[in-house]
Amino acid sequence: MIHLTCMVVDDEPLAIKLLENYIIRTPYLRLTASFSDPVQALSSLLETPVNILFLDVQMPDLDGLNLSAMAPHATKTIFTTAFKQYAFESYEVNALDFLLKPIRYNKFLNATEKAKQWFELVYGKEQGISATSSVTLVPGQISEQNSIYVRTNNHLRQIDFSQIVYVKGLKDYVYIYLENEKRALITHLTMKAMEEMLPSNHFMRVHRSYIVALDKIKSVDRNNCIYLSNEVIHVTETYKEAFIAYLKAKIPC
Repeated sequence: MIHLTCMVVDDEPLAIKLLENYIIRTPYLRLTASFSDPVQALSSLLETPVNILFLDVQMPDLDGLNLSAMAPHATKTIFTTAFKQYAFESYEVNALDFLLKPIRYNKFLNATEKAKQWFELVYGKEQGISATSSVTLVPGQISEQNSIYVRTNNHLRQIDFSQIVYVKGLKDYVYIYLENEKRALITHLTMKAMEEMLPSNHFMRVHRSYIVALDKIKSVDRNNCIYLSNEVIHVTETYKEAFIAYLKAKIPC
């Protein structure tokens, strides 16, 4: 079993106590610190990163969205707030999940299971993860990889990056389309998490629901439609500038 280190940051003492209790009840979580002062939390986080940051949004001096943006890349955020309007912004800053107060344990557990799966997929078996091992993951110590492990049909499958043609997102699931395989692999994961696991020099997100393997692109038309072996994907406005810049860099002078 993997063990994930956690930090709680909230300016409400009762909210901190509730999350601390939930973390203690969850076997694969390890609480390292709790803070009511977000500035002190950031200082601690930069010195000693954790795997999961449970973070309130509305706080004095430094709000949760800005704190999350300054946190180490290896730390994944789960926002905890009483305000629904922050849901969209939380995903804009690469949050793994968003919990609306009052937080029930089953919702908390769903979010932490998602985080656990994310770290399993990123670290893979190279960190010794198995049914009989006990491993505390250390943020920032992921080595260069040419593959990931995807949990599908109740088992982990290793996928080489070179096999992936494109990825399609549907709510909290992603469909991974591979060369020479008719059926996509389906795994419970967000597109944001999948995007972070794939090397940016080989993959690019071109649509809210699509990530493409750059070396699998057959052609691109004037309407910014990407033609793959058996799929046509339109590059949307949000991602157009980055994609056009990539194409220009590839065109010989």
